[in-house]
Amino acid sequence: MGEFTQETDVLVIGGGPGGYAAAFRAADLGLEVTLVDMGERPGGVCLFRGCIPSKTLLYVSEIIHDAARAGEMGVSFGEPRVDLPRLREWKNAVIDRLSNGLVELCRRRGVQFLQGRAVFESSEQIRLLEGEISHVKFRHVILATGSRPNPLPGSAFKKGGRVMGSTGALELRDIPERLLVVGGGYVGVELGSVYASLGSRVTVVEYADRIMAGADGDLVQPLERRLRELFAAVHTRTRVAALEEKEERVEVTLEGDGVEPRQTFDRVLVAIGRMPNSGDLGLEHTGVKLDDRGFILVDEQRRTDDPKIFAVGDVVGGAMLAHKAMFEGKVAAEVIAGKPSAFDVQAIPAVVFTDPQIAWCGLTEDDARRQNRRVKVARFPWSASGRALSMGLNRGLTKLVIDPEVGSVLGMGIVGREAGEMIAEGVLAVEMGALAEDMALSMHPHPTLSESEAEAAEAFLGSSTHILSQRQ
Repeated sequence: MGEFTQETDVLVIGGGPGGYAAAFRAADLGLEVTLVDMGERPGGVCLFRGCIPSKTLLYVSEIIHDAARAGEMGVSFGEPRVDLPRLREWKNAVIDRLSNGLVELCRRRGVQFLQGRAVFESSEQIRLLEGEISHVKFRHVILATGSRPNPLPGSAFKKGGRVMGSTGALELRDIPERLLVVGGGYVGVELGSVYASLGSRVTVVEYADRIMAGADGDLVQPLERRLRELFAAVHTRTRVAALEEKEERVEVTLEGDGVEPRQTFDRVLVAIGRMPNSGDLGLEHTGVKLDDRGFILVDEQRRTDDPKIFAVGDVVGGAMLAHKAMFEGKVAAEVIAGKPSAFDVQAIPAVVFTDPQIAWCGLTEDDARRQNRRVKVARFPWSASGRALSMGLNRGLTKLVIDPEVGSVLGMGIVGREAGEMIAEGVLAVEMGALAEDMALSMHPHPTLSESEAEAAEAFLGSSTHILSQRQ
């Protein structure tokens, strides 16, 4: 039997958020689209091994925290009992419902989904390994192959091993009595929070001066206080010097001030960043160029150095976030369809789904300081928010980074419950060039957490109702 070659207008390689968003947008614009992924269904790391399973578990963690907090309000539920198999079933049911929805959207949009591994044979054709179709010829291709966790130097993630990346941690094989988390960024603090809520004694080690080094310090402080209550230990300025995986434990050597050097854990979660999936794609047969870390180089239209090839999402670097990948995917599809589109966003929101949550967008206070840029920072503490106090959430904070001359909103940061839901107002303000006055004069409902955004703007103007502003 001969090898079959299929032709398509747009080939999308990678079925994660960037890939399926690109495929769906291209199909909506009337292009013939083929979507290729190594998984059985579209969804990618985000849906199957990242965003969705982690946030599902974090919501369970939030429920546990709320039940404990309710005791202060006179309501007691007793100690939580965790049914691990049922929890896995719940997580998997959420994943299945969303992934089946994507399959149906492919069908209804006329997007052909092919399972297999794509390797470039030229700038016009790929070979599909482990698939029913041998070759796909395309007019344009969008690469959305994503990224994978970085292991510790000199080690690797073994399936079923005691040293895990985020994928292994989200399988929730057991609840280890002692868990070491290497890395105090998004993944480390989120998954560390999940395991601690389920009963593990969690130790976090971070090489930097503090956890969540990418966020402003005043936003991180309430989270750090909470994590020091929840975790067995948080060690900053500390690194893993050696790690040896045994059959029933992991022996670790740590280096840092005031930390016990030799420790033993049941499992270790390594969360020290991610690397692009740009290798083994046959890119040497194209005009695509990579930077020195393996990320694909693209312009503002997400076009590579090869005019027929576009790339989006984690594989091009920058903020490795699903919503950024989706935005880029739509841009690439629109450019291919002849639309005047470009990736020119001013505010990419970031959210850490811990308790409390942290969210920020636009210019941060730390960035402004590093750039020697003059800004005015207005803060509204949630200890002055009726809604926050009624929920027992007085540790929160909403802040605005404002141009002191013009009064325009350059950035926003929030720490507290539902910060991830609230940050969208800041994104809109930054993108439209809104003034702090615009936010202050937009009526916010009372009593809500979103009021804190208006009151932060009022604090800048000297008209806040519930705090005394600096001008007063």
